Amino acid sequence: MAKKNVKTSKPKVLKPFRSKSKLGEAPGAITYIGNREKQVTSITAINYDPDAYQAQKISIPDLRPTSQTKLTSFIDVVGLADANTISQIGEQFNLNNLLLEDLVDTLQRPKIDEYEDYVFGVFKMLYLDESHQLVIEHVAMILFESSVLVFQETDDDVFGEVIKRIENKYGRIRSRGADYLFFALLDAIVDNYFIVLEDIKNKLEVLEDEVYNNPQKESARKIQYLKKEILRIRKWIFPVKELVNRLIHSEHPHISKETKLFLRDTFDHCLEINEDLVLYREMSTSLMEMYMTNMSNKMNEVMKVLTVIASIFIPLTFIAGVYGMNFKNMPELQSENGYYYLWGIFILIFISLLIYFKRKDWL
Repeated sequence: MAKKNVKTSKPKVLKPFRSKSKLGEAPGAITYIGNREKQVTSITAINYDPDAYQAQKISIPDLRPTSQTKLTSFIDVVGLADANTISQIGEQFNLNNLLLEDLVDTLQRPKIDEYEDYVFGVFKMLYLDESHQLVIEHVAMILFESSVLVFQETDDDVFGEVIKRIENKYGRIRSRGADYLFFALLDAIVDNYFIVLEDIKNKLEVLEDEVYNNPQKESARKIQYLKKEILRIRKWIFPVKELVNRLIHSEHPHISKETKLFLRDTFDHCLEINEDLVLYREMSTSLMEMYMTNMSNKMNEVMKVLTVIASIFIPLTFIAGVYGMNFKNMPELQSENGYYYLWGIFILIFISLLIYFKRKDWL
């Protein structure tokens, strides 16, 4: 499995929210839901076959339905906030309004919908930015007979290796159809999940060493944050396995039997990813339990030391208290060396208790 290239520019990522303006609208209303800053929608088209390759920026009037070209097309639309532009693209390709509604909803759960002329899928791209922070980006892909239409929020994506394979004249992707391109893009998304999970694994291992060797109050916050991150990742990754399985068993004419064989490999990757997610979730829970246990053990050690110190000073305090009473008829008070005898008794008791506690393995 090749590691996918990710662009290094740092996107502005904010926590998405469900817009109140969506409430009460009719089904199929195109309302962008998300926190990306509004930007001009750009369209890049890559057209290719075994002998030809062309990549260029295009405008909406230059888009053509798939039946009007013999080349395989990868059409990448960047920017979802402009509802008018999305609507025009939808009209150009005769897309269902319910599809367009899901396309601009960045909180939409991953899904696959099959229509008569195309297959629509919503997924989440997960990758690490230049500061090693997790980025979750909404992406929608539509498979036509001879093209794949992709909608994404920003220029940052995980499709760099796929584009390189398209540029390579002798690559497998150039000799296959749009369904294989759809698979390649989906496979790039799934493959990058491994990189994200590897980062989670490394964080868990670091936290495990920290919790085991030197647990701090800050450790609990780190564990809780990581646990929430695992659950957030699971929300977007876990459904992909069933979606890939659905594509494998689909009877849609745009998905060939050969491509289904490749999709089985992606399905295997999804199984492994979901197993890792379950494992990491259990590990994060175990880490919190280990933290609580170790903190309790540290407290017990402190209490044991304090108890030992108190046990040593109790008899010494008792003796000092007895001879601190203001009675005149106390024979020891008249002894010339009484003070030194008393210190000798103190030291003897102290050493005797230390030996006793050591033999009991309390020290």
